[in-house]
Amino acid sequence: MAAQGTCLNHVSRESSDIKRLAQFYIEIFGFEKVEAPRFEFDVIWLKLAPSFYLHLIERDPSTKLPEGPWSATSAVADPKNLPRGHHVCFSVSNFDSFVRNLKEKGIEIHERTQPDGKTKQVFFFDPDGNGLEVSSGTPAS
Repeated sequence: MAAQGTCLNHVSRESSDIKRLAQFYIEIFGFEKVEAPRFEFDVIWLKLAPSFYLHLIERDPSTKLPEGPWSATSAVADPKNLPRGHHVCFSVSNFDSFVRNLKEKGIEIHERTQPDGKTKQVFFFDPDGNGLEVSSGTPAS
């Protein structure tokens, strides 16, 4: 039997600079800092109302995990490739002003509209190279 009562609890991002990454998500999306437990490594937990959590975790330099989905030498660093790549998507009600804000902050973006002509999308990277999408309208079901 499949799991019951399942819902997304959180998304985590490992980073060598969790303070910088937290500031990005606070400024761009309006996340707020929430209390986090004390671990043997630094963490910052962020919440986006009503119930989406983002856990930023200090990178362990002794692990061999990739630093991010792309590196400075990877062709994937172009946001035009993100529609078919790994990304997290947020929906916003103020899409046009949101995109203007990204442009004003000098963030490289790729804009497109879904084939239905109704849903606008913008793709970009956070400071650690994690792919992000923001779409207009309601979340996909």
